[in-house]
Amino acid sequence: MNVGRWLGYGLGGGLVVAGIAGLVVNARQTDPLGWALWFGGLIAAHDGVLVPLVLLAGVAVGRLRKPSPVRAALTVAAVLSLVALPMVAGIGRRADNPSILPLDYGRNLLVVLGLIALVTALTMLALRLRGSRRRG
Repeated sequence: MNVGRWLGYGLGGGLVVAGIAGLVVNARQTDPLGWALWFGGLIAAHDGVLVPLVLLAGVAVGRLRKPSPVRAALTVAAVLSLVALPMVAGIGRRADNPSILPLDYGRNLLVVLGLIALVTALTMLALRLRGSRRRG
């Protein structure tokens, strides 16, 4: 077996144990039950929602011809969503300074994702029409 891999497992496991021990030892400040519920919810959301959606999208897109505008649109939408996530979550927003993150970033992200979907649909329609003209 790879020694580096086992060393990484050992170091990672030690850090996990140290983190859990810190939660338990400092229970009054850390709220271990709340943390466990948050972490459990995160695992459930990842395994129950995110992974199935990614797998379904992969199967659907895999059936499309290559290169596909849908693949490009999904890539752009994913990167855009990842970049926008901190603003949508309001990370850094302060009540004493309303000029920090003043917009409705969740709504704006949905508008831009909708525009990406519209442009993709129009591109797919144009490609289909162009293909049918060539055949006919």
